[in-house]
Amino acid sequence: MAPTGTPIHVLYLIDVLWGLGGAEGVLLRIPGLLPKDRYRCTIGTFRLRPESPVFDQLPCPVREFPVSRVFGMGALRAALDLRRFIRSERVQIVHTFFESADLLGGLVAKLSGVPVVISSRRDMGILRSTRHRIAYRLMSSLFNQVQAVSGAVREQTIRADRIDPDKVVTIPNGIEIEKLAAADGAAALHHLLGLEDDSPLIVSVGHIRRVKGFDVLLRAAAEVCRVYPKATFLIVGTVQEPDCDRDLRELVRQLDLERNVRFLGKLENESVWSLLKLCDVFCQPSRSEGMSNALLEAMGCGLPCVATAVGGTPEVLEDGRTGYIVPSEDYHAAANRIMALLGDPEGARQMGLLARRVVEERFSAQSMIRSMVGMYDQLLGGRR
Repeated sequence: MAPTGTPIHVLYLIDVLWGLGGAEGVLLRIPGLLPKDRYRCTIGTFRLRPESPVFDQLPCPVREFPVSRVFGMGALRAALDLRRFIRSERVQIVHTFFESADLLGGLVAKLSGVPVVISSRRDMGILRSTRHRIAYRLMSSLFNQVQAVSGAVREQTIRADRIDPDKVVTIPNGIEIEKLAAADGAAALHHLLGLEDDSPLIVSVGHIRRVKGFDVLLRAAAEVCRVYPKATFLIVGTVQEPDCDRDLRELVRQLDLERNVRFLGKLENESVWSLLKLCDVFCQPSRSEGMSNALLEAMGCGLPCVATAVGGTPEVLEDGRTGYIVPSEDYHAAANRIMALLGDPEGARQMGLLARRVVEERFSAQSMIRSMVGMYDQLLGGRR
């Protein structure tokens, strides 16, 4: 244990740190929000892209423990390096994100005598291989606690990993409401994109991957544009699956949507938030989600949302009150709900206001940190 008065050292360990948003975005917010008189932290990863600008002002060290395959022999060197770091830096909590960090990092932490080992579960297990599923069941006792990002992820974790339900708690993602409110530049962005003043704007944010369902969005867009010919669909996100990106652009051509769809690529957070404030509707057509940061940010910016009934989304979005929930893959339903919002601007505005209030009351970053720190204190107290 650390001497009295010494901040407790937390090591956050994540598979890949490239600054691409999602779980990485949540993790990179944590160091600036932890109570610094009680906790200090290091972020560790097995694969790092240090040139990303998100690391420039990060208020904690970032350490790479290079490894390409968690089940390969090369993992031994990373494990030994990680063990030396844990012991020399007196790490008292190891908090892991994703499969390699959970399985390799969790095992090394436990064998190194770390008092508290926590796993953060962010999705519905879509990235797991058969080996991962077997390993999780065998190693479920490694963790003092599992923190699930939504109730749906919690239930999936208990069922898939056969883990004691008392060990699994729900801590939803949190959004920095003040930063959303301060984001400006919507007018400049409107001019930069060359958008027409009377164009209805529908936005979607997410990495370009098949699981995000952008092909469903494009088919919904084709129906919307038959009624609203000037409607513009803006898709924001880094290409993670190039073949998916190619297929989406071909689908745009096939559906004759070249004038209605724009792929904006990766934007910095402030630009994303400004863009959200510029738009009329947010649409999330995902096939799987744990709890979507993009959805929370859209709601926090006051946008009415149309999203699929997957993962933790129904825990965030109330159908008919803060937006609409539609079945996954159902582009007809998505198109109809988008058009319902475009056809009732005042009703859509009221939905957006209610959505923002929900985020402010239930999904703030401060609320997330309070829950996390409360769990840290409880677990460390139990270990003492």
